[in-house]
Amino acid sequence: MQERGESRVEGVVDHIAVESEDLGRDVREYERLGFRVETLYEDWAMLRDARGFGLALLPPGSKHPPHIGIRVESRGALEEAARRERRPVKEHRDRSVSFYTKGVGGRAVEVIYYPPDYKKL
Repeated sequence: MQERGESRVEGVVDHIAVESEDLGRDVREYERLGFRVETLYEDWAMLRDARGFGLALLPPGSKHPPHIGIRVESRGALEEAARRERRPVKEHRDRSVSFYTKGVGGRAVEVIYYPPDYKKL
């Protein structure tokens, strides 16, 4: 068995993000599937299932690509991972902080930290 190299990120899968053609309709349908709305803006939403797994609904053509989100436990961990990946850190309107990088097969991965003052809804 091959030995593991250094991890690029130490975190847990937090969410996936997909495009939504009709945000209102999609939010209602995911609520019917047991998701609850965590954050809702005019152009995007974050929903969570009973275990806390997130589903971000993005508008078509969003500056944020469809992606897998990995949550880290501290801003320091986020900044260290961003340094290793050579990616800029961005603060978002809901107060989360993240950066995007490429994962397996070139797919987008968002590494995200939710600070104590993270704004829900």
